[in-house]
Amino acid sequence: MCGIVGYIGSKNCIPIIIEGLKRLEYRGYDSAGIGFIENNSCRVIKNKGKVSLLEKKVAEGVYSPSVGLGHTRWATHGEPNEINAHPHYNADKSLMIIHNGIIENYQTLKTILINAGYEFKSQTDSEVLAHLIDSFLKKGNELFKAVRLALAEVEGTYGLAILYDKEPDKIIVAKKGSPLVIGVGDDENYIASDVSALIAYTSRVVYIEDGEVAEVFRDGFNAKTILDEDINKEIHKISMSLEEIDRGGYETFMLKEIMEQPESVLNSMRGRLLFDEGTVKLGGIQNLAERLAKTKRIIITACGTSWHAGLVGEYMFEQFLRIPTEVEYASEFRYRNPILQPDDAIFFISQSGETADSLAALKEAKRKGALVLGICNVVGSSIARESEAGVYIHAGPEIGVASTKAFTSQLVVLALITLLIARKKDMSLIDGQKIVEEFQAIPEKIKTILKLNSQIEEIASKFRDAKNFLYLGRGYNFPVALEGALKLKEISYIHAEGYPAAEMKHGPIALVDENMPVVFIAPKDSTYDKIVSNIEEIRARKGRIIAIASESDNHIDNLADFTIKIPDTIRMLMPILTVIPLQLLAYHIAMKKGLNVDQPRNLAKSVTVE
Repeated sequence: MCGIVGYIGSKNCIPIIIEGLKRLEYRGYDSAGIGFIENNSCRVIKNKGKVSLLEKKVAEGVYSPSVGLGHTRWATHGEPNEINAHPHYNADKSLMIIHNGIIENYQTLKTILINAGYEFKSQTDSEVLAHLIDSFLKKGNELFKAVRLALAEVEGTYGLAILYDKEPDKIIVAKKGSPLVIGVGDDENYIASDVSALIAYTSRVVYIEDGEVAEVFRDGFNAKTILDEDINKEIHKISMSLEEIDRGGYETFMLKEIMEQPESVLNSMRGRLLFDEGTVKLGGIQNLAERLAKTKRIIITACGTSWHAGLVGEYMFEQFLRIPTEVEYASEFRYRNPILQPDDAIFFISQSGETADSLAALKEAKRKGALVLGICNVVGSSIARESEAGVYIHAGPEIGVASTKAFTSQLVVLALITLLIARKKDMSLIDGQKIVEEFQAIPEKIKTILKLNSQIEEIASKFRDAKNFLYLGRGYNFPVALEGALKLKEISYIHAEGYPAAEMKHGPIALVDENMPVVFIAPKDSTYDKIVSNIEEIRARKGRIIAIASESDNHIDNLADFTIKIPDTIRMLMPILTVIPLQLLAYHIAMKKGLNVDQPRNLAKSVTVE
């Protein structure tokens, strides 16, 4: 969630850190700060609000430090204000820390430190770390050792960076559960919580793993475990380019990412479709296909939009693989002591690959001996590294907080996995080839839907002042109803609910009147007649109906107030198409309300705390 950026070298670190923080703004935050060492003293500048305010504040002085840290904070402990913003000092302001994560035993540590004479300025759990490290420095330890000793006392999660004016030639970093990377340059090094902050400066990175501490110098780095064991770290090459995370002429990242879906979906299947064999090639799990075909149960674990993708995956797996499938919220799965068997396969879906609840659930599943598989977008992310195997969705960087192209690419990958395993079971070559053909047609069908953007914007103008929405779908499109409602909630702050259409009569229909917009996902499939009956029930109560329907459906025009016609495809791939009008509808409603769709309030792109 929060963002970390640091630099050590020969250049003025301030412009580098400010630019890095701007590239992390999409993650969500409520305050920002920068700290550096100049003239052998630590200096901190911070504020509530945006990085742009911090930039102006820093510009009021004349600074040229060559080592510094920057942070964007998403409040957990203590309200968003300047005092609670990072960095935090120790008592004599010789040491500063920035911290992502949550220190679970901070109250116990705080009491111990207060009894030892320490005073606290903020309401945060993070300030505990500054004083705790200071307590070990006062015992005569050098900084690297003091950090390791202090962290041995800590329970919780952290991505941590530290500066100390008595040892100004280094930055100390440490990680447990919150992402952190070192960017390797020429006679200069960087640190960040996300590689997107570094790509303007280097393509070489080192991933810090849980339980590791590193001291970063301008000309190198040294890594150890908290228990003082030496570690040899590998330098990785990142392929992301600076152009990929720019808006490319679009007004917002969200609109850019919606419009990129023909390409992102194509990239998710590129090189993986094998028409002649009626199957796919997925290098990450290819050697596990036989084992997956024989598994007795599949569990899909995720959060938010990724959970909705998992629900669609459940329909796919059970229809084509005939394997019982359960979809779990990672936040619940990790705490309820689930019953797992060695022949269970568990897929963890996460755009960022850093979702804290999903990562913790993954580790618990591994401990219990299940086969753990990842579906991620970010190469080298924690879930990708912790999984036994998995599949990247290759959607490209997704900057908008509300997920769009990652969701459709997750659906593509789940369908590819379904086809791979189904062909290992009893799916015929002909049926496999038909599915491959439908895959190949999907990008052009998405382009057709995106041409309806102006029509959808006009519909959105009718509903900008709505207070509530219902989204209804059946079968594969029930999860799409959930996702459509979530998109509207996330960026327009309009209350919205998604339901299976048949469940409407069991409560939600009580809400329907002439002021209630109801969105039906109603393509011509095996549930079409049933959903038409549901539409009639809403009409009878004067609800305002928006229908997502098949191009060939002329009957529905007589039932709905507004109709958005989209191409047909097979049922398993239909959610890839039906969700796109809902993304655009939410987008345009939010824009017409004058809201920031890329950085909606209270939300973060990568949820790295519980």
